[in-house]
Amino acid sequence: MNQERRDHLRDAAIEVLANAGGRGLTHRAVDAAAGVPSGTAKNYFPTRDALLRGIAERCVELYRRVPIPEPTDREGLVAMLRALLDNVAGPGRARLLAISELRCEAARKPWLAAILDEVTAADFIAFEHAQRAAGLPVTPARAAAATLALQAAIPHLLAAAPDTMAAAGLNDHDEFVRNLLDALYDPDQPTGLTVSETI
Repeated sequence: MNQERRDHLRDAAIEVLANAGGRGLTHRAVDAAAGVPSGTAKNYFPTRDALLRGIAERCVELYRRVPIPEPTDREGLVAMLRALLDNVAGPGRARLLAISELRCEAARKPWLAAILDEVTAADFIAFEHAQRAAGLPVTPARAAAATLALQAAIPHLLAAAPDTMAAAGLNDHDEFVRNLLDALYDPDQPTGLTVSETI
């Protein structure tokens, strides 16, 4: 099959899933979004599960393409994490909305959960590496807490409910990231160590 056409259909399916949700994801809707003849999506993805698998695998491919700069200090880490949060409401919005929808489906489809698990697991590795590269005293618990906090912020950024955004501090991405890092690493210690750890 034509890989370029297949990728075009998967990109269109991401947009459909992001805009119409799981109930709106049909082969016909994907054909319309892709601007291809009726029946094209079904030819490439015969079943709904095949379509979901195609979307999930495409989301993983797109995730791998997102450049993640390596910070050299705390300010560089703040800038990196702030940019990732900014991306949620920008270029990454459709993909992240689609992943949110896929995660709901994955609660009932273990094979789909296994595909998406690659993205989540990669986040834990990447964010731990970034904190270490920034010179912070990383522990597995701190790395996991930072990753989970950032992942938990995504649904709220996508929904953009003002009261929730204000309560979580997500209406200011820079402040949110700084507060998160300050909660994990003492900002008054050059190495990020807490007072008890320096004794």
